[in-house]
Amino acid sequence: MTLSAPAFAAASNGSTIKMFDPDNDGTLDLSEVKNAASALFDKLDPDKDGTLDARELRGRLSRKELNAADPDHDGTLTKDEYLAVVEKRFGAANPDNDGTLDAKELKSPAGRSLLRLMK
Repeated sequence: MTLSAPAFAAASNGSTIKMFDPDNDGTLDLSEVKNAASALFDKLDPDKDGTLDARELRGRLSRKELNAADPDHDGTLTKDEYLAVVEKRFGAANPDNDGTLDAKELKSPAGRSLLRLMK
């Protein structure tokens, strides 16, 4: 069976939700998103210095986004700074402000932007 592009996207977003949805409610809340992003941060930090630089971020943030998220302008993000970006992107992906993201919201440009910081 071959899925159409929209059906494939919905299926893959459904898989993404299942991957990060420990309460199995079919949506992702901010806590679940931050847990996934925190785990990714740890994975992306091979030198274990507690920060991510542009190389370690591997294109997940543009230079402009990195600069905007880096209040101390040291060229790196701490986990707290990284999670602040995650929280901001969560808000952008949640236009109905219900506090959860469903597969449709994750398919949006803002949702895809958030997913880059989670997986």
